[in-house]
Amino acid sequence: MKSIQENILSDLKKAGNKEKAEFFPKFFKVGPGEYGEGDKFLGVTVPIQRQIAKKYYKDIDLKSLESLITSTFHEVRLTTIFILVLKFGSKTTSELEQKAIVDFYLRYIKFINNWDLVDSSADKILGAYLFKRNRKLLYQFQKSKNLWKNRIAILSTFYFIRKGDFKDTLRYCEVYLTHKHDLIHKATGWMLREIGNRDPKILKNFLTSHVSKMPRTMLRYSIEKLPESERKFWLSQKSFV
Repeated sequence: MKSIQENILSDLKKAGNKEKAEFFPKFFKVGPGEYGEGDKFLGVTVPIQRQIAKKYYKDIDLKSLESLITSTFHEVRLTTIFILVLKFGSKTTSELEQKAIVDFYLRYIKFINNWDLVDSSADKILGAYLFKRNRKLLYQFQKSKNLWKNRIAILSTFYFIRKGDFKDTLRYCEVYLTHKHDLIHKATGWMLREIGNRDPKILKNFLTSHVSKMPRTMLRYSIEKLPESERKFWLSQKSFV
């Protein structure tokens, strides 16, 4: 009789697509020196991974997920992330169980090593857990030299944003003005845009103070939902300051 881990792997392998398995390495930048270097792919789309996660998340325990989160295959790790998110967000999950999920997430954080893995989990697990707790861990991640911990820090605040709490997001965005990686520029711009969707004045105050120092990608992402005339104005400020 197969274990639940074996069933998950079997389902993922059956759903693999050769063409996508050849395309994904280019999309997720797995070449030498790129941010996803060395990652492997089965060629499984995200909707199918979500279906598989939904099928198994109630029956699999955290111990059984250890061999999946450490897989060399990207889709196996992402499906594990989807399972963790479903477990964490379940109405039947206790605070003690949520803490165990957070502990698991942090224990295997080195395997959460691409933007989709981070973006699918940071706010839904760490952000949700830390919202009413001490957020020192996110400050540590923000200061880390690890790209993915940096992205986890800013993306975790998406949960705070949805609750109307912007202070940590703005703090990280300010610190990340000088960050060297485009993936952080995209993340900070995205979070600023989300703040602007809720309170345009706060976004415009940030832009007024920092537009001259903002990486262009960060600026473009942050103003994406503004009226065209305003977008042109802010881009002109960046160009001529």
